Amino acid sequence: MSHPSAFWDRIAKRYAKSPVADEAAYRHKLEVTRQYFTPDTRVLEFACGTGTTAIEHAPIVGHYLATDFSAGMLEIARSRGAGVDNLAFEQATLEQLPGKACFDVILGMSILHLVDDLDDTLAQVHRLLVADGVFVSSTICMSDRHGWFRLVGPIGHRLGLFPRVRMFSRDQLEERIQAAGFHIDYRYQPSPGKAVFIVARRVAREN
Repeated sequence: MSHPSAFWDRIAKRYAKSPVADEAAYRHKLEVTRQYFTPDTRVLEFACGTGTTAIEHAPIVGHYLATDFSAGMLEIARSRGAGVDNLAFEQATLEQLPGKACFDVILGMSILHLVDDLDDTLAQVHRLLVADGVFVSSTICMSDRHGWFRLVGPIGHRLGLFPRVRMFSRDQLEERIQAAGFHIDYRYQPSPGKAVFIVARRVAREN
């Protein structure tokens, strides 16, 4: 089986041309996220895709690192963001980023339902955030309104039509985020079945 990045490399140009599905909801998420920024904020966005959100946010923070494992997505992102001085794109996964407590805000948009290990991903985010740092995510919770995908998804994945998608509900997602050492500050879902937008604040783990 090919590496998962091959799917995203293949669709990168088509993905870049796709319009935002719900522009009003997207703008609301940008506005809420910016309430957690200052001119000195250090931001990490993982699975940044073609860089749309990174380019929107970077001019109002101190430094913005946007990562993805798809070379095809990053090629487009770098071209789009060439004029933004404090924005860097890097081909990397969370596990490959060194150290800990490096970032004030971490974004994971439209990605948590696609990761191989949700708990490990949340643990990596916790590792990289400073004390009281903020994790912003937007996630499709497929079990809530898209149960049919449990049957169709694996077939589409084998045929190369879809990435591998994890099935969980909004309640299950929130439980996993809280269990990973976060307190949920804000929740937003424009309508049932839409992506769940969550702002969660890092709390210290108990020894």
